[in-house]
Amino acid sequence: MKYEGMEKAVFLKRPNRFIAHVRLKGQQEGFTVCHVQNTGRCRELLVPGAEVWVQKAGNPARKTAYDLICVKKGDRLINMDSQAPNQAAEEWLKKGNLFPKGALIRREVSFGSSRFDFYAQAGERRAFLEVKGVTLEEEGLAKFPDAPTERGARHVEELIRCREEGYEAWLLFIVQMKGIRKVTPNDATDPVFGAALRKAAAAGVEIRAVDCLVTPEEMTADQYLPVIL
Repeated sequence: MKYEGMEKAVFLKRPNRFIAHVRLKGQQEGFTVCHVQNTGRCRELLVPGAEVWVQKAGNPARKTAYDLICVKKGDRLINMDSQAPNQAAEEWLKKGNLFPKGALIRREVSFGSSRFDFYAQAGERRAFLEVKGVTLEEEGLAKFPDAPTERGARHVEELIRCREEGYEAWLLFIVQMKGIRKVTPNDATDPVFGAALRKAAAAGVEIRAVDCLVTPEEMTADQYLPVIL
């Protein structure tokens, strides 16, 4: 996926989950308020002085003129746009990953009372797939989630039900950065999600992780990473 209208800035502070104060390149004083495209904690990413990249919003009537998209952590550029993983996953799937090239790939498909990110169909294969974007990194290890997520655990339980009904069920971690060795559930933060993930794997839910090539203007799903449960 690609971005237009990107500008470099310096992160100053995050008054709440939805907005950040940044100083744009060339801005001598004061700050610019931008929308944070990720409502997770991101405490290890959004630290005062961090280099960030923001996107100019296309709607001049918006309260915030920019969206915060990327942040640099050390030498690693991390995309923290929560909408990016699904788009990157769709592009990746349509290239013939997980399912044959040309397979039917649909977004936001209901199953019972649930709604999954993707439904895929190829020949006799019928599958539901849920995507989780990962931005938390510790010494080359990617962890999910970065904050407790009842919704995430519920999605995993619902994937088990898909398997019980005869469908393939997949959970795909899109790691929004490069330089990662492996992916693991963040049991210290959310043991319920970790337990649900292990239960799902035992029930036949396929769990995969893919890293991403990230620039300020683009994020592309790239290579498989090992998932350690």
